[in-house]
Formats: sequence, C-alpha cells, structure tokens
Amino acid sequence: MEEQTVPPLLVTLPDALLSPERLLVLLGLSFFLGLAFEEYFGSRRLKAPGGVRTFPLLALGGALLYALMPDPALLFLGGLFVLGAWLAIWYRYRLQIQLAEPRIEHEPGVRLDGGIMALVGNLIAYLLGPVTLTQPLWVPVAIAVAAVLLTGARERLHAFAETVGGTELATLAKFLIIIGIVLPLVPDEPVTDITPITPYQVWLAVVVVSTLSYASYLVQRFLAPRHGLLYSAALGGLYSSTATTVVLSRRARASGGAPMLDAALVLSTSVMFLRILIVVAIFNLDLAKVLAPSLLALLVGGLVIAAALYWRGNDARPQGADEVLPPSNPLEIQTALVFALLFITLSLAVGWARAEFGEESLFVLAALAGITDVDPLVLSIAQEAHGASPLAMGAAAILIAAASNNLLKGAYTLSFAGRAAGGVPALALLGLALGGIGAVFLTLGLA
Repeated sequence: MEEQTVPPLLVTLPDALLSPERLLVLLGLSFFLGLAFEEYFGSRRLKAPGGVRTFPLLALGGALLYALMPDPALLFLGGLFVLGAWLAIWYRYRLQIQLAEPRIEHEPGVRLDGGIMALVGNLIAYLLGPVTLTQPLWVPVAIAVAAVLLTGARERLHAFAETVGGTELATLAKFLIIIGIVLPLVPDEPVTDITPITPYQVWLAVVVVSTLSYASYLVQRFLAPRHGLLYSAALGGLYSSTATTVVLSRRARASGGAPMLDAALVLSTSVMFLRILIVVAIFNLDLAKVLAPSLLALLVGGLVIAAALYWRGNDARPQGADEVLPPSNPLEIQTALVFALLFITLSLAVGWARAEFGEESLFVLAALAGITDVDPLVLSIAQEAHGASPLAMGAAAILIAAASNNLLKGAYTLSFAGRAAGGVPALALLGLALGGIGAVFLTLGLA
C-alpha cells in the first residue's frame, strides 16, 4: 500500500527571506517609526498605544506569525484581528474621555491625541513585518519614511491645504483628466497617410507640454512665491515665454523701463531654448543631440545678454520694477484642445509639404509656425524626424521656428512697452533671432 504524505501544517518561508539582514532592517525601521510616534504624541494628555518598544515588538510579531504560516496566512490574519480589536477598545475609551472632559483640548499646551493616527501607526508597524520579509527592501524603507514624514508634517500639510483652495484642486483635476483619463483612451493608430503621427502621439505631446508648464507653475506658485522678478521670469519662460514677454512688456510701459525688466524679458526667452531641448529629448533623443549645441549656445548667449542688461544701471530702478510676476495658471482644457488642434494641423501641413514640395518647404512652415506657438511644430518634427539628413533638416526647422518666435516677441515688446522702454530688450531679442538663423546655417553645413 502506497504511503501517503500529509502536508505540514506550517509552511516556512525561504531562508533568504528570514535572513538576519531583513530582521535587522525590520527592527531598525520599526524603531525609527516608534521614535517619530513618541515625538508626535509626547504632548498628549492621553498616551496613545505604541512607541519605541511597542512598534518593534509589533513588527517582529507580524513577521513571525507570517513566517510560520505564509500560505494561507491565517496566523498573521488572526494577529491582525486581535490587534484591531484591541485598538478598537482603546479608541472607544479615548472617545469616552473626550466626551467626559470636552474642555481638555482647549487648554493651553494640552492636546488629547491625534485622531486615528495612533491606530494607523500601530497597524503600519504590524504590517511592516511581512512586507520586510517578502518585498524588496526599498519597499519597507519607503513605507517607513513616508509614515514618519506624514506623521510630523501635520501643521504644514494643513497650512498647505488651506493655501491650495478649490481653484487649484479644480486645476489638478483637469490635469489628471488630461493624463489619466483621456490619454489611455486615445487610439495609437495613424488615421491618414499624410502623417504617421497617431492620435495617441498627439495627446501625448499635449501631456508632455502641459506637465512641463504645470510643474513650472506649481514651483512658482507654492515653492518659491516670494522670489524676485528674474526668478519668476525664468519660470514663466518654461511654460510660455510669449505670455511672459507680454506681461513684462506691459509692466515696462507702466514703470517707464528698467534694467531689471529688460533682463527679465531676455531671460524668459533664453529659458525657452532649454524648454525646447527638454521637449525634443523626450520624443527624439537623436534629434536633441543634433540640436543641443545650437540651443545651449543660444541659452548661454541669452543669459550673458540678460546679465549685462541687469547690471546696466541697476541702481536706478523705479519702484515696483522688481516685483514678482503673479503666476498665471497655464493648464486649461481649452488650451490643451487648441494645442492639440495646432499640433494636428501642423503635422498634416508638414507631411503634405514634404510630399509635394520636398524637405525645404519645412522651413517656410517653421517660419510661419513661429508667429503662433513653436511647441506644436517642435513636437511634430521630433516625432517624425529619422535618419541623418531628416535630423539636420528637422533641427534647422526648429531653430527657424524659434528665431521667428523671437522676432514676434520683439514686436510684442515694442508694441506693449513702447519704443523708449522696449527698444533695448527688442534689440536683444533680435540678436537672439539672428543667432538662431546663424545656427541654422551651421547645422545644415555640418550635415
């Protein structure tokens, strides 16, 4: 008669997961979490359960119960049930204390507790055990660090929530709609033979530009809201150098002109070259390598001109010339749709012109695109350019579009600031445009 084997009741984990290193990491992380817990709850009248002794014991208990029976983890789940019941009893007792002495929380220097923070902290400490045994070590480390940071950032987070307000939350919702809802639903198949660009690539371009714009807006709005005009002009150049030029030009007319404003106008355009390089590198690294020498040279040249304008008579600034630019929100659904429409139009125009008139027709389109928005053309070329010759032609077209856009911004400066206040920055923008044209010839000559 064949002997039957009975599977063991307890299944142990592999030795690698029960290594001393993992146990030491678990003890260290739980002790670290307990220290933060003790510091946060130290001023409470009713001491919350948990701390530098309890958390390591909870973590070890969770790890051992899981190690004894990992599949199914009945012992671990039983321990979790017992812990949850004990915490529920404590929380009920805490509510009774609060109802019996409602004035305690209003006494100076006295705080009752931290809501459900105590419960969550104990649960995290218990769950940290099996997580440390079964996951890569960076996972429990990240969990413990995040828990400690969130535990000690209560006041700062509440202050930030009050600062954000409903308008910013609505903007964030729009941003999430653009990225998380629309992008996955867009088909990734070409809809015409004129251009190989798909609807998915169109909206991906919208996502990339919107993300860069929104990130620069958030930095200016929340992380550095009180920095100087040059700082805000540089951030403005990251999401829209044209819009920043219009705002600065109007301020220059109102203040009668100032070296600080002249420098800010040139600086916002200089940062545009960096923005173009970043956007191109995301979609076409080979094209970015061809563009990098020219764009970086233009960036450095613009920074040098901005520095020279800043130090030119900087002591004679009119009042208000160095005030921070109020950041305008660049993220709107209508703006994204207009950008997508421009991108599709220019992509079709580029494909049609190449088929009908050859690669050189791209330069005419680039010059025309520069008087609207360079990003749609830049992204269209970045997603289509391949091979040595098309890369050089695409790079030259992008430089032409940037030069055309600089000429447009020079015209805006003269129009909104006037000849007296806008003459100097307009000449500087003209110089950057001419430098871009020179880079075009250099790029084509090296191809």
